[in-house]
Amino acid sequence: VQLQASGGGLVQAGGSLRLSCAASGRTLSSLAMGWFRQAPGKEREFVSTVKRNGDTYYADSVKGRFTISRDNAENTVYLQMNSLKPEDTAAYYCAAKEKYGGSYYYTHNYDYWGQGTLVTVSS
Repeated sequence: VQLQASGGGLVQAGGSLRLSCAASGRTLSSLAMGWFRQAPGKEREFVSTVKRNGDTYYADSVKGRFTISRDNAENTVYLQMNSLKPEDTAAYYCAAKEKYGGSYYYTHNYDYWGQGTLVTVSS
């Protein structure tokens, strides 16, 4: 499975961005998909996940502002980010989980990773 993330950029606080993660080599519907982020000097942290059945989960820090969605026909997962804050600045990574079981919140439970896309939110 190859994952290609895109859509990062520079935005002012309060603005919006939409990240995309295009998957190839596997039908998206067979995978759970997640977004993580890593700020400079910090560990990679969970942002959001969408399970195979469409259930979604969010970190408390982004709940109500970010929305994850999947388009199985396009084999693409999206992360719509609204009301962005400077503390959202990070490299954002998409990840795919093919195994069942294990928490969706931990990086070690994901099997495939895309390259990061950088989001910078200015104050």
